[in-house]
Amino acid sequence: MRLRRTAHLALAAALTAAASGAVLAGTNATANAATGVAHYSTQVTNDGADVYYPAGATGELPVALLMQGAKVHRMYYAEYAKAVASYGFVVVVPNHKRLVFFDQNYYPSQKMPAEALEWMDDENARTSSPLAGKIDTDTLVLLGHSFGGAAALGVAEESCGIPFCTTLGYSLPGEVKAASLFGTNNKSPLFGNTASMDNQIPVQLVQGAADGMALPADAEASYAALENGPKQIVRVAGVNHYGITNVQSPSGAEAETSAQAVSQAASIDTTARWAAQFLKAQLGDAAAADYVYSSGDAADAGVTVSTTIG
Repeated sequence: MRLRRTAHLALAAALTAAASGAVLAGTNATANAATGVAHYSTQVTNDGADVYYPAGATGELPVALLMQGAKVHRMYYAEYAKAVASYGFVVVVPNHKRLVFFDQNYYPSQKMPAEALEWMDDENARTSSPLAGKIDTDTLVLLGHSFGGAAALGVAEESCGIPFCTTLGYSLPGEVKAASLFGTNNKSPLFGNTASMDNQIPVQLVQGAADGMALPADAEASYAALENGPKQIVRVAGVNHYGITNVQSPSGAEAETSAQAVSQAASIDTTARWAAQFLKAQLGDAAAADYVYSSGDAADAGVTVSTTIG
């Protein structure tokens, strides 16, 4: 197992602090609702992108790259991105348009994290940027939905496979620390198998229990196939494949046939909370670690959680 030692050290520090009752400055796990979130549009390499960040934040902020679902325009992730940003992240949502199997549409690829890192350096140095001097350029975490989540799994295990990676090999950037992926699995559409994944970073799968497109059973198999911890699967009751988008079955995307039993606002709130807290835990946040590994499952009646630490 080649899981990066830094991830284990950050988690160990967070769990130790949580157990002793310590809370890191600015990391209150319940204080996100009152945080205002600002937004602007930018360009990440050739992709138009939206950026969401906590308006009143001080100090450097980690960046979360959101890799969209197939054929889903970035605008449909606005509410989810705002919710994650309110926990202390700069959330970047590009429209990554490219040709996949003769279809020119929104399809994330594994080159996106490297492009995001270039943008982070440039944006942090750009004096006219709202985020000048406020970006932690050494820290990138991944959010993914469906196809974008599958591409992020390739990033996490440092592998290269079509259609997510089109080069001869892939190297995981050292700045990429963790991933939280919604409606995602690595089941092969051709062979129907779920391959083992030697993930090099912590991975969380957030799975809607009512998902009719990326089936819950396939997420369970993919969770089991992740070879290294920390890893986690969060099962969200009543939520389907579009539980993190502004609306159900966004225009241009494949339609979901399984109905969602909870409101879109409730679904976004729950999924964003678990994603943000997991990612914060991997970055050393004690309160977040306590939430995702101890108190959150019991406090949130809408989820059931399984976790493997190492």
